[in-house]
Amino acid sequence: MKILHVSSEVSPFAKTGGLGDVLGALPRAQAKLGHEVKVCMPRYASINAEKHNLIPSGWEAAVDIAGREFKATASRVKDSRKKIEYLFIENAHYFGRTELYRDNETGKDYTDNDDRFSFFCRAVLSLLQKIGWKPDIIHIHDWQAALIPSLLKANPEAYKFYADSKTCLTIHNLGYQGIFEAERFARLNLPEEYNYAAAGPFEFWGKVNFLKSAITLSDIVTTVSPRYAKEICQNDEFGCGLEGVLSEIDPPVRGILNGADYTIWSPTRDKDIPHKFSAANLSGKRDCKAELMKECGLPMREWTPVIGMISRLADQKGWDLLEEAAEDLFVMNIQMVVLGTGDKKYHDLLLSLEKKFPDQLKAFLDFDDALAHRIEAGSDIFLMPSRYEPCGLNQIYSLKYGTVPVVRKVGGLADTVIDYDRKDGTGTGFLFEEYTSEAMLLAIARAVELFSSKRSWSALVRNGMKANFSWQVAALEYIKAYQS
Repeated sequence: MKILHVSSEVSPFAKTGGLGDVLGALPRAQAKLGHEVKVCMPRYASINAEKHNLIPSGWEAAVDIAGREFKATASRVKDSRKKIEYLFIENAHYFGRTELYRDNETGKDYTDNDDRFSFFCRAVLSLLQKIGWKPDIIHIHDWQAALIPSLLKANPEAYKFYADSKTCLTIHNLGYQGIFEAERFARLNLPEEYNYAAAGPFEFWGKVNFLKSAITLSDIVTTVSPRYAKEICQNDEFGCGLEGVLSEIDPPVRGILNGADYTIWSPTRDKDIPHKFSAANLSGKRDCKAELMKECGLPMREWTPVIGMISRLADQKGWDLLEEAAEDLFVMNIQMVVLGTGDKKYHDLLLSLEKKFPDQLKAFLDFDDALAHRIEAGSDIFLMPSRYEPCGLNQIYSLKYGTVPVVRKVGGLADTVIDYDRKDGTGTGFLFEEYTSEAMLLAIARAVELFSSKRSWSALVRNGMKANFSWQVAALEYIKAYQS
């Protein structure tokens, strides 16, 4: 099968979160199954051509955006051994910027993001036609790639090359939909009924919604965990205004749980951690904890659990709960290491807490992939108190690194973490249901109490390390979805 993935992020080239990790792993897993895979993404200014061995393709095309032509070129990276090729759409006007989606100076999204990713989608379809590679499946990811089904459906003559191709949309986070003012629709050069008709695929409360169009027009829609698939169709708390549309599509939304790339995220082989370890020998984990405390400038206390958090600093991730609970949390016998960047209010919160609890908290307000690995390896507990969580990857990584997850029972967190039962010693972590600081604190307190019992804690750690969320399973599920 010929599979094309289209995404705004792909690890290791550019990523801001889980989307990039998924696109770094899923295409490789599918290629290992014997399929021919290409991955298209924008060539951002941050992508170092020399480091990643990008080769100019020699291809170029003119792309019309709102009546103005913009030149598209492309570079490529091919791994013939793995039957996978990465294609990078280039245009300095749209992608020669320091950040992927937002202006750091204003803290707001680029005002022309609709033009940027309209250009990207159109250029991708032109590129594949130029090189004559016809995909069986065009797998689009999130709103940035969501224009592709509309282009194919609205212009069948222009895109007859793709007449036999099917489209699959994966929703990685419904909280990001690509919503723009109604007057911006004219810039897309699509039939007016696509937006202005009562049931137009783009129309959304008087605005333009890229993701809604792909939900309506794709051949199949998937999301990144079974529980999240149910939540976004059945509950307005999670559906973000699209629960009605999602509940009516046929075939229904399919939830396929994300996997972990254990060639990268495994404590027995991780090149970014100072000491390797395994379930059979956890001494390296204790050494990783000591090294992490040294790096953080925090005192090493063997009988004090270290709580790690690696997350976007956004409302979705439960930082408001941490703000409410801070005084009660730091009364406990805990230390905490945070890595993340995002909303200024949470930057300010963490800096103030760091000053107030200098022996207990260290915050790294940045993104550092190698440090993320060291936090996973050196922490005892990993906290994810998310308001909603489509899948989440860090709790999966945490299990493998013997770092016990404390998570809210939503989405993929509920699908991957089993609540600990002290009576029989089963489970892999600690869950709480209500989105309150009190419920979160009770779950953390359960974990801290168990940590004082080394024998019980070690058994829980090993339970989690046995869990297997390999991408091979998810890759096979996606193939089944395509074949359907």
